[in-house]
Amino acid sequence: MDTFALVVTIAVALFFTYTNGFHDSANAIATSVSTRALTPKSALAMAAVMNLLGAFLGQGVAETVSKGLIATPSGNHGMAVLFAALAGAVVWNLTTWYFGLPSSSSHALFGGLVGAALAGGTAVHWNGVVDKVIVPMFLSPVVGLIVGYLIMMAILWFFRRANPAKAKRGFRLAQTVSAAAMALGHGLQDAQKTMGVVVLALVINDPSRGFGIPVWVKIVCALMMSLGTYAGGWRIMRTLGRRIIELDPPQGFAAETTSAGILYATSYLFKVPVSTTHVITSAIMGVGATKRLKAVRWGVAKNIVGGWFITMPAAGLVAALLFWLVQLAFG
Repeated sequence: MDTFALVVTIAVALFFTYTNGFHDSANAIATSVSTRALTPKSALAMAAVMNLLGAFLGQGVAETVSKGLIATPSGNHGMAVLFAALAGAVVWNLTTWYFGLPSSSSHALFGGLVGAALAGGTAVHWNGVVDKVIVPMFLSPVVGLIVGYLIMMAILWFFRRANPAKAKRGFRLAQTVSAAAMALGHGLQDAQKTMGVVVLALVINDPSRGFGIPVWVKIVCALMMSLGTYAGGWRIMRTLGRRIIELDPPQGFAAETTSAGILYATSYLFKVPVSTTHVITSAIMGVGATKRLKAVRWGVAKNIVGGWFITMPAAGLVAALLFWLVQLAFG
């Protein structure tokens, strides 16, 4: 096996998790920044630390990514498949970041894996793709929308006699906790996805090593995601924080609490990789709908949801094209 190919593939995987960090930093902190519960710098620092911690709290999602979606390809051919998958995901991340569209880094990665695998003649575990990716992709936003709506309704009922100004101040403080919980869940989910890909690269390089996750893989993936998070994704933050709906502190708290709960449940109970972007965006929509349906800018929401549906096939197509280019150049 070409060691250079392994090093390059791992480097691209780490760059992907860096782009994941700055692309998805808005997921954890956009609501807190928009309600002025946290300053942008303090929010990014908090999110970076919590992402780092979250990456060490489990490995079920990583195992799903490393062996549940595609068959393990072999040799330099297999490394080319993995390289193209990661490169396709990076290209899609950078494109959607440029346009300020909160698409899913997770589904860009999954689309890249499937597209590159198909282009390279590697078997795709379609049952795994459907059960672990497609079903959660449709189900998690629905759950986020409904739970966000219900939690916000509960907050409105419990605090119906509270002084509005005092309640907002209290929820502004509470958002510090809910944003931290959301960032921890983001690290728990998204850092593990890159860990799974790096482990797959190591297995391709040495099939006898097995799918265990080395400590150094956890550390470097967590650090790269934290660095990306601290770099910030201001374009997407504006979309989530203000363009869907103008959030107040109780709404921000409800959206973040909803999202964090879903991320923990999917990570520990079901061990399925879900999109933090899908979850927080749908939770914001559900929370906003409690004010009145027209309060949510559904035109913006429609564009975001449209981006969700094209992410996997678009990243898959880019990955397939990159695989053919790699084969043309080095095959």
